[in-house]
Amino acid sequence: MSMRIAVCEDEEAAREHLVSLIKEQLNELSPDQDIQVAAFASGEEMLESGEDFDISFLDVEMKEMSGLEVAERIRQKQGKKSVLIFVSGHERYVYDAFDVAAFQYLLKPVEREKFAEVFGRAWKEASAGGEHILVKSGSAHKKVNLRDIYYVESANKKVIIHTKTGVLETYGRMDEWQETLGDSFYRCHRCFLVNMEHIVFYQADMVQIVNGDELIMSRNKYADFVRHFMRYAKEGGIVNV
Repeated sequence: MSMRIAVCEDEEAAREHLVSLIKEQLNELSPDQDIQVAAFASGEEMLESGEDFDISFLDVEMKEMSGLEVAERIRQKQGKKSVLIFVSGHERYVYDAFDVAAFQYLLKPVEREKFAEVFGRAWKEASAGGEHILVKSGSAHKKVNLRDIYYVESANKKVIIHTKTGVLETYGRMDEWQETLGDSFYRCHRCFLVNMEHIVFYQADMVQIVNGDELIMSRNKYADFVRHFMRYAKEGGIVNV
């Protein structure tokens, strides 16, 4: 396997720390593979390299071009291909990270244990390219990444798939969709299957998604949802609550 990883951080000590953590994980995950790690002191330097990276660690608050700006440029060039991980000393940019489909948001100082967990998941994501399903919408078949799905809605015998790039309409039974999408989705109401990766808030009668949509939570499902969500988080699922 060949993979390229980038670290974009304008503080030298923080940059070297991230590179050392990456190399430590690579020694455990892939000691004999062709993995290249490139370090950049600015967003401009990274973009000017012209290189595409499978995993990128971006400091949010760099002095000139911010990590968010770099991420936007990467998305314009590569689409959803690159796994983007933001690193910051503050939590206030976490919602901005959703706009560029960030994989994770790490707080400084980055702890070794947390880094190992996040890097392991990012490695699997970059290696597999993400799980996909094929959706028949109208006369066309479209390939949809499961991570791009916010939720699935049942309405008037149709199934509406709400994704990061828009809405798809198809047909099918919600029971079948529940089985197809797997354990990272939860049936919070008979009409809604929600991707737990995109939940930012929940309470006994409602689940809020990162795009602002609010879905009904059946009251008799709340306790089961909490158990399901805690198990999902414990097993390494992405949590944004």
